[in-house]
Parts: sequence; C-alpha cells; structure tokens
Amino acid sequence: MSQLGVPELLIIALVLVLLFGAKKLPEMARGVGRSLRIFKSETAKLRDDDDETTHTVQAQAAQPQPQPVQPQQIPAPQPTLSAEEQARQLEEQAARLRAGAAAQADKRD
Repeated sequence: MSQLGVPELLIIALVLVLLFGAKKLPEMARGVGRSLRIFKSETAKLRDDDDETTHTVQAQAAQPQPQPVQPQQIPAPQPTLSAEEQARQLEEQAARLRAGAAAQADKRD
C-alpha cells in the first residue's frame, strides 16, 4: 500500500470542498467526531459487560451444581374421561410438579 503524500492529500481536500462545499465540511467533521465518541463509549460498555459476565460465570462455576430433576412419567389420559376430569387431572399434575420444584429450591438454599 503506498503512502499518501502532501500533493495527494491536497487533491483529496480540494475534491471534498468541491463536492460538499465549505459550509458542510465542518458540520460533517463534527458529526463524525460525535459518532466516534459514541462508538468508543459503547465499546467500553460492552467490554465492561463482558468482564462482569466472566466474573459471574466463574463464581457460578465455583458453586456445586444441583442434581438434574428427573422427568416424571405422565400417564396417558384415558379417552373415556370427560373434559372436566382431564382438566382436574392436569391441575393435580401441575400441583405435584410445583411442589417438587419448590422442594428442589428448598434443598438448594
């Protein structure tokens, strides 16, 4: 890649002035400066978030992992049951699952 010398830079500056006008160039430079400032602050925030995530993951890895919950066998519904009976059975199963999950949470604490 060849380096740009003074004559090349002057030609580029002249073309920019002709294309955009002398009034627009300072406004464009300000806009680019603001954009770069915003970009820099956002990338710094992303790096900070990554650092926090790394520390959180390391802290979680140090804690013992809970035992996985064994899936419960759900009996197949009998086709002779009415819709009300099926709904009652589903509610009972949901209550048992919630009680099991609460017991698991109590064991962890």
